[in-house]
Amino acid sequence: MARMIPDNEAKEILVLYYSQHGATRQMAQLIARGVEQAGLTARLRTVPPVSATCEATAPAIPDSGAPYATHADLEECIGIAVGSPTRFGNMTAAMKYFWDGTSPLWMKHALAGKPAALFTSTGTLHGGQEATLLTMMVPLLHHGMVLVGLPYSEPELTSTQSGGTPYGASHHAGVAGELPISEHERKLCIALGKRLALTARRLNA
Repeated sequence: MARMIPDNEAKEILVLYYSQHGATRQMAQLIARGVEQAGLTARLRTVPPVSATCEATAPAIPDSGAPYATHADLEECIGIAVGSPTRFGNMTAAMKYFWDGTSPLWMKHALAGKPAALFTSTGTLHGGQEATLLTMMVPLLHHGMVLVGLPYSEPELTSTQSGGTPYGASHHAGVAGELPISEHERKLCIALGKRLALTARRLNA
C-alpha cells in the first residue's frame, strides 16, 4: 500500500496533463481548483511532446506553464489526476511515453493504494472520450491505484450536452479547439478535483 502521509507533511494532489492546443490545460486548472476547494494543494505538472521515434522534442524546462513531471511528483503526492487529449481512443504518445517510463515505481509499489482520476478532451463530440478514459485507466490499475470517477449525484452529468462521463471529466473542444469549456463541463472538472481530494484525504486519515 502507499505510504501514509503524516499530518505534519504537506498533502498535495498531482494534476498531470498534456495539452497541445490548451483545452486539456484549462481542464487541469479547473480540476486543481476543485482540489483546493476541498482543502488540499494542487501540484500542476505536464509532460514534453515526443517525436515519432518517441524521443523528447522539447527543452528540459518548459518556456512557460507547468514544469515537466518527474517520478518524485508521483511519489510525493497523495492522489493523481491524469489528463490527455484523445488520440484514436487513447492517450497521446507524450503521456504514454511518460507512463511507460514508470516501471521503477511499479517495481517498488510506490503508487499502490493512491487514488487517481482521469480527464480528456476531443475535437469531435463522439471522438472517443469514454474510450480514452477507459484505456488511460490501464497503467494506473497496473500500479495498483484506486480509481475515482464522477457519480450521477453530480447533476451536470445528466444535463450536459457536450462533455462529461462517469469515467472522468471530458470536454468537446472542436476540431480546431475553438469551443470553450461549457458550464457543465467546468462544474464537472471542479467536482472531479474535489472528489479526488476528498478520497485522498480519507485514505490518508
